[in-house]
Amino acid sequence: MSKTNDIINTLRSSGLRPTKQRIKIAEYLFNRESTFHFNVETIDKEINLKSGEENISLATIYNTVNAFKDHGHLKEVKLNNDKTFYDTNTNLHHHFYDKEENILTDVPATDVHVSKIPSAPIGKKVDDIEVTINVSRKK
Repeated sequence: MSKTNDIINTLRSSGLRPTKQRIKIAEYLFNRESTFHFNVETIDKEINLKSGEENISLATIYNTVNAFKDHGHLKEVKLNNDKTFYDTNTNLHHHFYDKEENILTDVPATDVHVSKIPSAPIGKKVDDIEVTINVSRKK
């Protein structure tokens, strides 16, 4: 998504009504040269600081981010420490997580090789595998 009309068309084709707030959030998230990771509190501050317009409530940002996730525009990355990030890269890939810096970094799917996984529970199938590798500063 690169232009306002593209965003409006993408929202409509996803079944999402292109409200002023959704368009503004989508422009912030998707009008970039590269994908990125974020949490809702961070983009709340950034979107509302950049705007000279009426602020978007935190609840609206949460609802919009979840709607984008539910419609395949964002990927949710939940970490063991109860932190949740969202990723604008929805392709299969993995992550490094730096707890000290609170930063996620993409790792290409081809760079991680899983040699054995358990069988899925009865009646279920494995859709994909996402690996998060925790890292810290060398001492």
